[in-house]
Amino acid sequence: MTSRAATMPFPARLKTELKLDYVLLTIALALLLGGLVILASASISVSDNATGNPFFYLQRQLVAAAIGTAAAGFCLFVPLQVWRSLGPLLLLLGLALLVVVLIPGFGHEVNGARRWLRVGIMNLQVSEPARLCIIMYLAGYLVRRSKTVREAFVGFLRPMLVLTLAGLLLLAEPDFGGAIVLLATALVMLFVAGARIRDFIVFFFAAVAAMTALAVMSPYRLKRLTGFMDPWSDPFDSGFQLIQSLIAIGRGEWFGVGLGNSVQKLFYLPEAHTDFVFAVFAEEFGLLGSLLLITLFLAFLWRILRLGIRAHDAERHFEAYLAIGLGTWLGLQAFINVGVNMGLLPTKGLTLPLISYGRSSLIVTMISIGLLLRIHHELTVDARPVNRKRGRRKS
Repeated sequence: MTSRAATMPFPARLKTELKLDYVLLTIALALLLGGLVILASASISVSDNATGNPFFYLQRQLVAAAIGTAAAGFCLFVPLQVWRSLGPLLLLLGLALLVVVLIPGFGHEVNGARRWLRVGIMNLQVSEPARLCIIMYLAGYLVRRSKTVREAFVGFLRPMLVLTLAGLLLLAEPDFGGAIVLLATALVMLFVAGARIRDFIVFFFAAVAAMTALAVMSPYRLKRLTGFMDPWSDPFDSGFQLIQSLIAIGRGEWFGVGLGNSVQKLFYLPEAHTDFVFAVFAEEFGLLGSLLLITLFLAFLWRILRLGIRAHDAERHFEAYLAIGLGTWLGLQAFINVGVNMGLLPTKGLTLPLISYGRSSLIVTMISIGLLLRIHHELTVDARPVNRKRGRRKS
């Protein structure tokens, strides 16, 4: 079904009054502003020790937030039909980023992982924009090949081959957590699109077999995958980070030790401002503060999924799949980050969306929010009644 907004001339669409989802926007701003506060606290010691500037990482995150705001604003004014038509090019861009980062001389290596490209004033973690590009391509594919996806294995297999290639490139960096998030997001999108259960079963067993083989062939990866079960068996190596995280969470008790009063961030807890920022938050704000943060993420996810349902009911299937994909990605990444901090999942290098320090992650997350707000705008504008005499929508 072609929407009325999509058939309007492009300049006219830009002049349409924006209809924002203020609930979604308020939750996102609360997470972003709260994240900047806790980042300032979590990074102050490491920033001062590394650069002599206690707000070094906060300032860099603020610059990323400004870039992300501008990028989100741009996406808010671009009709979704444009992104849908650019799907194949976005796929090529995403795969190209994953390939280029592996080329010596282009990719920037940190702690044994080659995940970053030097772009201007910052290092771009390519898995973040690549994931967004692939999700947008997959949303368009599920619209174009909807019947094949529901009725034939080949319709399921084609995107899985693309995702397998992307996953292998991510593993080569290595970025095991990024590969898992991308694969899980794609499977949820395929499930929502009506792919057959037996296709999922075949792929699931193949994926489990492949992951098991990778773990067995790499003792280091197997150690990381199983070390979280008993971190005290190796408290000064593989279990050190998790033990310090659990100490931080335990010190928070009910109400926390107060903003800025964390002890674990003082060089005890590695990556306190990135992967383990939730542990610092739990130490300073306690169980009640942690529950409030988790509730905000649940409300954020609920609002996104509700937007996807609205789009599906309006037969805007590209928008529905895109919203479901973005919601799954952000929700799953938050779940994994919190689970890792609490010792429920193996350690993975995944940021807490809008909270952790990570400029690439923050910018791409804000772009995703801009796309979600655009989906809400187009659904709202299309749902407005039309004045037949004047040929215009009623205000």
